[in-house]
Amino acid sequence: MSSTGPESTTARSRRSRHNPQSSPHDSSGTPKRSVKKGALPRCSPNLLEIKKKGKMKKLSQAAEEYLITGLQELDLDSEAKTPAGTGLVFDDQLNEFHCLWDDSFPEGPERLHAIKEQLIQEGLLDRCVSFHARFAEKEELMLVHSLEYIDLMESTQYMKEGELRVLADTYDSVYLHPNSYSCACLASGSVLRLVDAVLGAEIRNGMAIISVLYFSIHRYEQGRFWPHLPASNWSTTGFGQGQGYTINVPWNQVGMRDADYIAAFLHILLPVAFEFQPQLVLVAAGFDALQGDPKGEMAATPAGFAQLTHLLMGLAGGKLILSLEGGYNLRSLAEGVSASLHTLLGDPCPMLESPGIPCQSAQNSLSCTLGALEPFWEFLVRSVETIEEDSMEEDSMEESEESGFWEPPVLPMLTWPVLQARTGLVYDQRMMSHCNLWDNHHPETPQRILRIMCHLEELGLAGRCLNLPARPATDAELLTCHSAEYVERIRATQKMKTRELHREGANFDSIYICPSTFTCAQLATGTVCRLVEAVLEGEVLNGVALVRPPGHHAEQDAACGFCFFNSVAVAARHAQAISGRALRVLIVDWDIHHGNGTQHIFEDDPSVLYISLHRYDQGTFFPVGDEGACSQMGRAAGTGFTVNVAWNGSRIGDADYLMAWHRLVLPIAYEFNPELVLVSAGFDAARGDPLGGCQVSPEGYAHLTHLLMGLAGGRIILILEGGYNLTSISESMAACTRSLLGDPPPMLALLRPPQSGALASITETIQVHRKYWRSLWVMKVEDKEGLFSFKSATKKPPRPANRGPAEGMTTPEKNVLEAGTGKATSALSAGESIPGHTESETAVMLPEAHSSQAATRLATLYHTTSEVGMGGAMMDQTTWEAATGVATPDQTTSEESVGGTSLDQTTSEVSMGEAMLDSIISEEGDTLNQNTSEEAVRAAKLIQTPLASSIDNQTPPTSPVPGAISQISPSQLTRSLRTLKLSDEAQKTSESQIPEEEGLLAEAAGGRDVDDVTLMQGPGNLADTDQAMFYAVTPMSWCPHLVAVSPKPATGLNVTQPCQDCGTLEENWVCLSCYEVYCSRFVNAHMIQHHEASGHPLVLSYVDLSAWCYLCQAYVHHQALLDVKNTVHQNKFGEDMPHPH
Repeated sequence: MSSTGPESTTARSRRSRHNPQSSPHDSSGTPKRSVKKGALPRCSPNLLEIKKKGKMKKLSQAAEEYLITGLQELDLDSEAKTPAGTGLVFDDQLNEFHCLWDDSFPEGPERLHAIKEQLIQEGLLDRCVSFHARFAEKEELMLVHSLEYIDLMESTQYMKEGELRVLADTYDSVYLHPNSYSCACLASGSVLRLVDAVLGAEIRNGMAIISVLYFSIHRYEQGRFWPHLPASNWSTTGFGQGQGYTINVPWNQVGMRDADYIAAFLHILLPVAFEFQPQLVLVAAGFDALQGDPKGEMAATPAGFAQLTHLLMGLAGGKLILSLEGGYNLRSLAEGVSASLHTLLGDPCPMLESPGIPCQSAQNSLSCTLGALEPFWEFLVRSVETIEEDSMEEDSMEESEESGFWEPPVLPMLTWPVLQARTGLVYDQRMMSHCNLWDNHHPETPQRILRIMCHLEELGLAGRCLNLPARPATDAELLTCHSAEYVERIRATQKMKTRELHREGANFDSIYICPSTFTCAQLATGTVCRLVEAVLEGEVLNGVALVRPPGHHAEQDAACGFCFFNSVAVAARHAQAISGRALRVLIVDWDIHHGNGTQHIFEDDPSVLYISLHRYDQGTFFPVGDEGACSQMGRAAGTGFTVNVAWNGSRIGDADYLMAWHRLVLPIAYEFNPELVLVSAGFDAARGDPLGGCQVSPEGYAHLTHLLMGLAGGRIILILEGGYNLTSISESMAACTRSLLGDPPPMLALLRPPQSGALASITETIQVHRKYWRSLWVMKVEDKEGLFSFKSATKKPPRPANRGPAEGMTTPEKNVLEAGTGKATSALSAGESIPGHTESETAVMLPEAHSSQAATRLATLYHTTSEVGMGGAMMDQTTWEAATGVATPDQTTSEESVGGTSLDQTTSEVSMGEAMLDSIISEEGDTLNQNTSEEAVRAAKLIQTPLASSIDNQTPPTSPVPGAISQISPSQLTRSLRTLKLSDEAQKTSESQIPEEEGLLAEAAGGRDVDDVTLMQGPGNLADTDQAMFYAVTPMSWCPHLVAVSPKPATGLNVTQPCQDCGTLEENWVCLSCYEVYCSRFVNAHMIQHHEASGHPLVLSYVDLSAWCYLCQAYVHHQALLDVKNTVHQNKFGEDMPHPH
């Protein structure tokens, strides 16, 4: 996917993060308060001033008359100004080329034939605005291609088959035909024709049926999948001024499903797009990720592609163009194109048959991509989260793919509803009779629904809806959520006198009652039920309920907060009664006040998912108390189905709500897969509301509505709750109604970054609910997990605008190793590296080691000579694997086990947090000596030492600032890695250089002495590389104390168990004799104290599964430990160890 947007806007937005002092507005432009008349003496005007004022008055009168005339001539029906329709370019000339020498080549004319038949069968061609294809001009092609290349392709028109084949063989996966050039020009011109139409407001969106090859969210498999480019990995983020504008989401296994693609959109693409604010979105729509495609081998569905299209339609004011790319299963290709075109035409997204959750491999890829992009985009900033702190209950939430490769179901043909009208509207003026007899200025005024309805009529929106009659709720409907005694109590108020009404209202919290209250509340609830019936029976797709009094504060047996009967709760129960089963209902409550009544009614019901976003202010905001805290999650069977996002402050705006939608609301909602969505649509979080104090715009509400419309097959109902600024609620509800009617959400104004307080609230809720919703497992992991330890030198750290390198930072090494020789040559600095340059190395940048956690941060060294990606460096002719769970290029023969992910074709075993390298293989091929060699280094472990432990104690660290980067060049690192064994003298020398206080070097997450560490030092002084050095540790293959290992407990082991002394969750170890859990020496050293008290010798790290013997003062790796290691591995990652030996 690509998009175009205003560069100045984006640059201004991104600079604001790095230069908080800069202001987009000039303070001198602030309007000054006018001075009251008579406050200051004034001079009498002279004749010239009087004449000037008279002339200005005439001019202003003329201007006023001109303005009035112009307004009278304007067509104020804004609907007519909104571009409508979906363009389609489909030209049979594009079928006039094929592979002359291979009839089975997958990219053939049959693809377009299958698509056309499907579109005709579903009647979609007649619903589109057809455009004739045009040929792209040579000048247009030269915008992205060289003239030499264009001329060469043009010459293929006159080549014979043999010549075409010879030329095609010089490219990768390409065939040529005499018509290739003309068809390629026609394909490019077709997209340009749609771009002209969209930008010229002829149509709203479009699809071009053409043939090209490109896909941004792609199968990668650590570089083993075509096109085998390291630049396709997540670490490639662009170069120079374009850094951060390249996004790669690499899939490292086959069988990726809808949930994986949707997660990539929600967590990465949409947040970046909302910050970038594109004015046009172009999608390279390859459909080879659909299930059944022989090339992609993925498991996405046509319904999933409809969801992705719907999500993108919220961008750029709906200006979206899909250009056909790959897709080689004719049936799935045709169905995928059809589903996407249905969505472009405004049809609802089909429900996903089995949305599932993002798999572990997808979560790893997304976490890596987030880490790579976060420095460039405010909307991707996340708090550091750790899996250990979440106390996940993995045993009860095993992934389906862990029991075998997931087989996609055979899905039925998708169908789209034929509706009388798209949006239903319910409103009855009788609900205005509920009023406050004692306070005419009460915020819950009868004018609220009248003003909204009038505004909908003014904009022509009410006329586009199907107006449904209101009706009162029956007693049976009310009793589904309220007690009989309470219903009768409210009914009795109809006959009370004024004083009795006042006294009865005072018995509740924030309630006024009049004689018409019962009738209005009964009518409001019944009207919502009528709308539910219309939606579930297919009379309308979605709806708006303009009702009052509101309802979400109403408890089972008590009125509260202007509310009497809980309309949204009764509507949910009514929907389930109509369906005759526990219909899955999602209730989203975006009223600024917490819906305490709704939460209590459904807190033990797993069939209703309640998500509320509200001001909490540490429990001091109405309805005061801890009911709205993020720690509230339901009870009994409903645990996890109550989700509270508790804002602790005012001024929450569009950016904050969108962040909550992307990271929390939508991931949970897609995992829940509701069959009906009800929105408690209070608009008191809107800009200007006197009670809410927040800043959500009407456009923001439109986007929130649009994003929810992809759920439940589009069956969504908005039910008015609060909102007390008459202008705000009218404009906000109108914006939501436009979205329900299928209009694209308007472009948002330049968004400020999300507030830190809002980020904290969202993160806290995610931490609470991650144990219940695995879709929330996508996170920015802490660096100790090893994912982001090794960063490309080409990736610039964020810094204030117009500033030089940050103080304390060093520049990358400029020496590179020439391919085929050991000679060092000068090259471009990392910041000037050229994409695609294959004969240079970029310096590996290593973070400073501040604690023992740094011992687990390992480099991934690739068998290549070019790029360095975040999380790994590609080393010349060396095949290395590390426990980062990230990229492995083609030609690498290794296997990782990180978070439950196994990679094929391996000769190396890796545990999380430590590289247990069984062998390091220098592969046959273009090696320095053109031969095959093998170095067997058992269980090597690379550790970065603290800078204080440098080779030369007199050399101070060069980067004293926390987070500064230390560097070591790949060529030097390669030589060091090849010198794994040193003489005893070298070892003794290295030991003598360690200060006494560092006598025990960092444990690999817990415990080892520097005595057992072998210093790896190659030629040259490592002081030249910021004192970064590596150590290799060889564990003992046997230990005399293995007899002390006891059988594992029958109850199993829990890697999230805290230290039994201090309760910490960091760097804990388990004693293999008594199986008690204590923290390492780098926390509070309670495991050492346990050893000294008990004499138990062997312990196992819950961080990296390494075993340490205190009596031998060494690591141990033996068959007797594999059983308990495998148990811990299962508990930590949900699967057996890949190949324990």
